[in-house]
Amino acid sequence: MIYVVGAGVEGQEGFSQRALELIQQADLLVGGERQLDLFPEFDKERFAIGSNLGEMVPLLQKKQGQVVVLASGDPLFFGIGRYLLRNLPDEEFEFVPNVSSVQYAFAKIQEPWDDAVFVSAHGRGVKAAVDRIVANDKAAILTDETNTPKAIAKELLERGRDGYAAWLCESLGGEQERIIETDVRGLLEIDAAPLNVLILIKQYESAGEGQSSWLGIPDEDFATVKKLITKEEVRVITLAKLRLRHDMTLWDIGAGSGSVSIEADHLLPNGKILAIERNPECREFIKQNLQKFNARNITLVDGHAPECLDDLPDPDRVFIGGSGGHLWEILEITDRRLPAEGRIVLNAITLDTLTAATEFFDNAGYEVEVTTVNISRTRPLSDYKMFEAYNPVYIIAAVKQ
Repeated sequence: MIYVVGAGVEGQEGFSQRALELIQQADLLVGGERQLDLFPEFDKERFAIGSNLGEMVPLLQKKQGQVVVLASGDPLFFGIGRYLLRNLPDEEFEFVPNVSSVQYAFAKIQEPWDDAVFVSAHGRGVKAAVDRIVANDKAAILTDETNTPKAIAKELLERGRDGYAAWLCESLGGEQERIIETDVRGLLEIDAAPLNVLILIKQYESAGEGQSSWLGIPDEDFATVKKLITKEEVRVITLAKLRLRHDMTLWDIGAGSGSVSIEADHLLPNGKILAIERNPECREFIKQNLQKFNARNITLVDGHAPECLDDLPDPDRVFIGGSGGHLWEILEITDRRLPAEGRIVLNAITLDTLTAATEFFDNAGYEVEVTTVNISRTRPLSDYKMFEAYNPVYIIAAVKQ
């Protein structure tokens, strides 16, 4: 057996009696320098994990006798456990967890943590980490030398998300332990210790935040070119036809004002949205709207479809709001990239587009549904309640078989 033993934040005192016995009986002790230093009296074979991580698996595969791998806290919580299970059979392991640094940090600030989201910035990058943070009210972040608390605070401020109380918990369990209570702006003034846990808890909604927490944002709330926008009623029906799941990837081709992407952003907290727009003026308005509505998971793609689609990750859902005269080519590429049961939703205002799209989908074997939407609204600021009609829109929903 390979025993993967978690080291608590309190040194040797934090180990259970069984964990200490496993370590004493080990023929090989593996761990980081900090963990190995907890057992200076261990006189059998040692292996210190550093940049040589790739050498560990072959060593474990050929080693006879009892092996103990030391890890920090819970080995299966952002720890080495995931790496080991990816490279060796499950039945070779027994995990002996300890108190994690995150548990310890929440205990220190006397705050429940069962409703928190946990984010590791290691290898993820600041933007991806902040995407997770802003989608939640309470977050614990494991930082690294590049993605520091200061860098995370800077990204939050650039997005207008400063409404968090912050606790910077450094060198937990050691002689240099320090816990600083501050806010997002205060983090900019602190050079954090390398070993830290950052806890952020939302205290208030930032300016502009939350104004798009419902479906059907009023058209006038968007900056747009000559009111070229998917009307709010059509937008809601379009999103319903897309049937989005929280972790999907959505292509929004011909994003215009970005209104569909921004509404979809709240339905895809763990997803990815690529808003594709070729018009420079439209892209500037999209940037304004992304900032105004504090978009989390939207990437603006400057390019012409279908040429720019090759560089994008495969979609689960595709919305086509405009094709620039290249509808057939866009549908051909989309069809190749879309998985089975994937959905394409296309809004058409002309019979030509409706005919071309349905012909393609019929030939490609899609299951197709077309909905005609006729909208009339009462005119504001008039003496009589009269309805003003808008052009009908054909919403084509196609499911790949």
